Amino acid sequence: MDFGIAVATAADSWKVVQRAEELGFTHAWFYDTQMLSADCFVAMGAAAMKTSRIRLGTGVLIPSNRIAPVAANAFASLNQLAPGRIDFGVGTGFTGRRAMGLGAIKLAEMEEYIRVVMALLRDETVEAAFEGQRRKIRFLNPEIGLINTRDPVALHVSAYGPKGRALAAKLGAGWLNFIGDVDTAITGLEGMRQSWTAAGRDTGDLSATAFALGCVLKDGEPADSERAMAQAGPRAAVILHRAADEALAGLPNSTPVSGELAEAVDGYVKVARGFEPTDAPYLQNHRGHLMFVKPEERRFVTADLIRSTSFTAEEGALKQRVEALRAAGYGQFTIQIVPGQEDAIDDWGRIKRAF
Repeated sequence: MDFGIAVATAADSWKVVQRAEELGFTHAWFYDTQMLSADCFVAMGAAAMKTSRIRLGTGVLIPSNRIAPVAANAFASLNQLAPGRIDFGVGTGFTGRRAMGLGAIKLAEMEEYIRVVMALLRDETVEAAFEGQRRKIRFLNPEIGLINTRDPVALHVSAYGPKGRALAAKLGAGWLNFIGDVDTAITGLEGMRQSWTAAGRDTGDLSATAFALGCVLKDGEPADSERAMAQAGPRAAVILHRAADEALAGLPNSTPVSGELAEAVDGYVKVARGFEPTDAPYLQNHRGHLMFVKPEERRFVTADLIRSTSFTAEEGALKQRVEALRAAGYGQFTIQIVPGQEDAIDDWGRIKRAF
């Protein structure tokens, strides 16, 4: 089983990526969240120069952040720095768009975006729409060595619903799934397999990656310890952010809350109704998203919420969980390293060594 890391991108993320490579991690994924973290392509360029084996991918790129030829050029440029180890992870957008008060883009728009990017990376001439007109475009002089379109860039699609999974299967893309617990992760993989089969593909060719946050607890350490709150609390807080988006803006919430957690979630939503500015509460709601727990949400991020939404447990239990994912068919387990908690990579390195 492969192990990867995900990072809430910093300009110097190469430091933790370099350590991940030393520990034998195979992949590093960079978030494309322009209002929250640094530019993913800048960070990936630095990491490309500081590493030699680990794969570098967008995890995930949001199509509305840049036009397709610009994205294709960025991937081809990275591919010149790190030939054959660049991954194009893409999704309809959650974090990066919610931080601007926007919902996800349409799947059809993402499919068209992927079509153009991948065609350009194959050195093809492709027709694309710009400013209401369709134009043929291609890289005009890739042979002079400024970019690399010779080595393939692998495609991965983040998909949670049946339509998204069907698109991933149609494209034959790797599948990226953000998970909080084993049972839901396995159920999602079963759904992805059904989509893969329906598209006429061999399930043996399906590449499935599970993204998670969590904390490797010391013996007897509570799930809401200071370390656990820093490393896993941001994942638990996503449940609060989703609920507030639904209550305040009517945006879809794909993670319904179980009864025992409803009180904490309802309490946060009540607080969020007072967020300023009143015409843009998302600015406060998504501050620190997947990076830190805000003071006003701290009391709602309970030990129960952390346990139910993240891979937070003692080492032996975490190895069992990852083994269950591997047995179910996941080929990669990726853990996010939270800003300021870079030392946690050594804890997860011990988990990795068991596999």
